[in-house]
Amino acid sequence: MPVFCGIDWAEDHHDVALVDEAGILLASQRITDDVDGCQHLLELLAQYGDDSEHPIPIAIETPRGLLVACLRAAGRPIYPINPLAVARYRERHSVARVKSDKADARLLANILRTDRAAHRCLPVDSERAQAIAVLARAHQDAIWGRQQLANRLRSLLREYYPAFLEAFQHVRPGGLTCSDARAILAAAPTPTRAATLTRSQLRAALVRGGRQRNVEAQVKRLQLIFRRGWLHQLPLVEDALGRQALALLKQLEAACQAADELAEAVAAQFSQHPDAAIIASFPGLGDLTGARLLAEIGDDRTRFLDARGLKAYAGAALVTRASGKSLLVLHRQVKNQRLAAVGYLWSFAALRASAGARAHYDQRRASGDRHAAAQRHLFNRFLGCLYHCLQTRQLYAEERAFPVSLDIAA
Repeated sequence: MPVFCGIDWAEDHHDVALVDEAGILLASQRITDDVDGCQHLLELLAQYGDDSEHPIPIAIETPRGLLVACLRAAGRPIYPINPLAVARYRERHSVARVKSDKADARLLANILRTDRAAHRCLPVDSERAQAIAVLARAHQDAIWGRQQLANRLRSLLREYYPAFLEAFQHVRPGGLTCSDARAILAAAPTPTRAATLTRSQLRAALVRGGRQRNVEAQVKRLQLIFRRGWLHQLPLVEDALGRQALALLKQLEAACQAADELAEAVAAQFSQHPDAAIIASFPGLGDLTGARLLAEIGDDRTRFLDARGLKAYAGAALVTRASGKSLLVLHRQVKNQRLAAVGYLWSFAALRASAGARAHYDQRRASGDRHAAAQRHLFNRFLGCLYHCLQTRQLYAEERAFPVSLDIAA
């Protein structure tokens, strides 16, 4: 007899419900969020026929956490259900907006009983792939956090220190996050202090920041900019703003260090994965972007039934909305945002590394596509080739992704 399990997750306890194929409640218990609670849950599942050959599917509102990790390690199929979807299912059973933890656990079990095919099971990724996912997402968050701090610092400097912004506005890569900018700002947090810096002091600051080449040219350029005539705040106000900038600089220094350390950890883990050689063979993909790609698609070959499923997950496949005489073809808004961000960087970098990608992009632009549409179509082509390469364990081949006769309308 099929049995379905629902778990209403909480911080210190979880409510568990088991229902049969007719929706009859078989068991309802509350377990603690510790080893004893997990063991109690496994015993409860075994009591109703759970084993390695016929595991009971489990629905829960989160795809992460210690409980989910233990259940995945034990081989149980986990179905993470979006809380918004659970709220809509709740309205099917009651219009009085009644809600309780026990009722939600039973509701989750009934979701699997009635609509299991409409929900996606957590992929069976390897341990290393899961570790790469943790590190790659943490690194991506660190990059985003670092840029937010840099934007806050830029906004502050615009109020009292335009000379500094002019000195580093065209510096690539990094802008205000580069080591030169951080070293100079630490040495001269105000424009008055910057105007008094000698060449030896500027040289020492740049060397502390790690610069080894073109030091003298950079020193001369910075001194000319800082000693030019600029508007100033009142002395006490300028000093206060400089102290605020130093406080933001300390946060930015910590964010840059964290991002660099996570980047090293991501590259080390990615290089040891069996799929690293296949992913890195694609033009425009390095260790960090390849690790982010692997983190989102995983290494479970059965996760996507075909290449179209992968493209839809990444937001590269279009959405068709047809009703009566109305027909709209739109790009996807609901997608994996992290994977879509990787796709933008990947397709942009591939324009230089791949002649086929460059030709395909130019043809799409010539056919009337805007930059975003042409880039998304290029990402779509790459994903189709990536799916084939991962399934067949083959390296990237330019002629497969971009044949000689490109079908622009495809």
